[in-house]
Amino acid sequence: MFKRSIGLATLIAISLFVFFTAAQTLNFKSYSVLPEKQEEVNTPPKIEKKPAPVVFGIATDSLEIVEGIVERGENLSEILENYNITPTTIDALAKKARDVYNVRRISANRNYILLHAQDSAQTAQYFIYEPSEVEYVIFDLRDTLAVTKVKREVEVVEKTIAGMIQSSLFESMLAAGGSPQLVNAFADIYAWRLNLSQLQPGDHFKLIYEEKVVNGSTIGFGKIKAAYFEHEGKPLYAIGLDQGKGITYYDQDGKSLKKAFLREPLEFSRISSRFSKSRFHPVQRRYKPHLGTDFAARRGTPIRTVGDGVVLEAAYTSGNGYYVKIKHNKTYTTQYLHMSKFAKGIRRGARVHQGQTIGYVGSTGLATGPHLCYRFWKNGRQVDALRVKLPLAEPINKKQKAVFTALKEEVMQKMEAINLKDIQPQDLLASEDNKNKAGA
Repeated sequence: MFKRSIGLATLIAISLFVFFTAAQTLNFKSYSVLPEKQEEVNTPPKIEKKPAPVVFGIATDSLEIVEGIVERGENLSEILENYNITPTTIDALAKKARDVYNVRRISANRNYILLHAQDSAQTAQYFIYEPSEVEYVIFDLRDTLAVTKVKREVEVVEKTIAGMIQSSLFESMLAAGGSPQLVNAFADIYAWRLNLSQLQPGDHFKLIYEEKVVNGSTIGFGKIKAAYFEHEGKPLYAIGLDQGKGITYYDQDGKSLKKAFLREPLEFSRISSRFSKSRFHPVQRRYKPHLGTDFAARRGTPIRTVGDGVVLEAAYTSGNGYYVKIKHNKTYTTQYLHMSKFAKGIRRGARVHQGQTIGYVGSTGLATGPHLCYRFWKNGRQVDALRVKLPLAEPINKKQKAVFTALKEEVMQKMEAINLKDIQPQDLLASEDNKNKAGA
């Protein structure tokens, strides 16, 4: 009985020993694991530091970036004076910039970026100005002072649009994805062969043109390469061909779509007085011949020469005010009166090209308000510019006929592939030949 009791006591003791040993082991494990879990929970996530951006090829690790727009009347000195740049430094910078980019040409509403040091003085290190979408100028304001003008790469993409006339050409072409500039260019091409104010619903157009793209953004369009217009069921192609004197448009039969002269010297105007052998002069208060056509327009409206030629006179008289007279060939001469000023480069002996701006509408001389008096000579005699029969532009040269035939076939195939239902601009297959450098 005693031995049995001792055995039972021994068994109980061993069981208790095992139990307490296990409990201590568990407590130890719990103690050793919990701090590790707690440490993992409280550790903040690692944030990867992004590298500073490179702005116009300049690393900005130690620089602050300030973006701005030039305000009206603001100049480079006023912008930089807030960034610890002295007038003496600005004067030296302007002298260095003279042959690269004149700082006086910095104008309102253009973008700029300023990079300054990350300290209390905030001294400017670089000033980058963008005169256009195509170029930018870097003014290095550090010790050496330097000025660099950079031209961006301009990609020329060939595109197409097509549309149906619903109301007007302007509205229909804009609805198809075109721009006002594109409408005007298209209208100039067809102005001699179609009355664009009398188009009919159901008439339709197709265009192949060039669009200029910089950094993925469209900045404008280049030339219209070809066009197609169907009026009252009759097709009329406009196929662009450059024979060495600029692009001219020809129909599918090889006939020029354009006359040797534009019909009017202003794009947007109204006729206020026509050619007349007897007209009451509003200033001299008497009847006298008016051997010209008056176009009323806002002061400053660009005046364009109606044809290629050479400037005979660019002068001022009390009657004509500022005027330009151009000899186009042995047969034709034109004159443009009452200008506010001449365009840059217009002087006696200067050669001009059709559509080139030669001056701006004004009211100089004997004029009661801003307008252009346009005069036209044929064989030395003044005639009505709006009624004279004008010659066609240069025909296709015999040496270019094979080139034109091949070009016509290519254009017709492309026009056939343009779907009238797709009214938004479509990219044609671009090639490396379609990529040009700005200014090239």
